[in-house]
Amino acid sequence: MQDPIAQLFASMSPHMRLLGFQITSIQGGVCVARLPYSEQLVGDPVSGVLHGGVVTSLLDTTGGAAVLSAIGQPLPLATLDLRIDYLRPSGPGRDIQARVECYKTTHNIAFTRGIAYDLEQNDPVASMAATYMLRTQITRRSEPA
Repeated sequence: MQDPIAQLFASMSPHMRLLGFQITSIQGGVCVARLPYSEQLVGDPVSGVLHGGVVTSLLDTTGGAAVLSAIGQPLPLATLDLRIDYLRPSGPGRDIQARVECYKTTHNIAFTRGIAYDLEQNDPVASMAATYMLRTQITRRSEPA
């Protein structure tokens, strides 16, 4: 049976569903996810390298899943700060994976770090550090009469 946090993420974001986001493992504040290679995600048609925004989306979403895994329950959160260091281009035609760990939580903030890679974790495409605000709520204003 799939983890409830993985199920939640699979059903939440139309954007990530469109990209093909898949959680491959999630446990104890560590999430590993992947995006299958698609020509629609290429940023440079000459080289076939994935667009940097795709890598950012993968790392940010994997980070959010890692936070929820660390907390152990679904709750609203929002990315507060996200730093991505691009280390090298991804390989043309290769799926990209992310491994993100939530290493600290407070009542209101969670802290993560992780990498994106195509073949080997020890040769990352990008690294990230991010903080997430916890217990955010969306309130909708009613339309004026």
